Amino acid sequence: QVQLVESGGGLVQAGGSLRLSCAASGRPFSTYTMGWFRQAPGKERAFVAAIDRSGGSTIYTDSVKGRFTISRDNAKNMVYLQMNSLKPEDTAVYYCAARPAASISILYTRYDYWGQGTQVTVSS
Repeated sequence: QVQLVESGGGLVQAGGSLRLSCAASGRPFSTYTMGWFRQAPGKERAFVAAIDRSGGSTIYTDSVKGRFTISRDNAKNMVYLQMNSLKPEDTAVYYCAARPAASISILYTRYDYWGQGTQVTVSS
């Protein structure tokens, strides 16, 4: 089992940047594929980005490609989401998730462990 705690959310103007962090504790972090998801008010939880166990493979939803970067530091048990050129439509609660498998998934149902979420608000 793994526990996840997100941080780094906040209020930012359109065009600005934020870096979200997710600290993991428990079972060895390097055994998990990690993902970031987001949920806007009145909408379903949506995939944002994911990274494999080694950090060598990443995938992104189309709307954030070229603006967001997911990374991980297995020595520190951390995963990050660098968000640049933020837009009002990026406003949501962002969740970190862990999947005890080698393959990356964009489906939130494939992730077993979740953080509490961190709010990101982008003003126009």
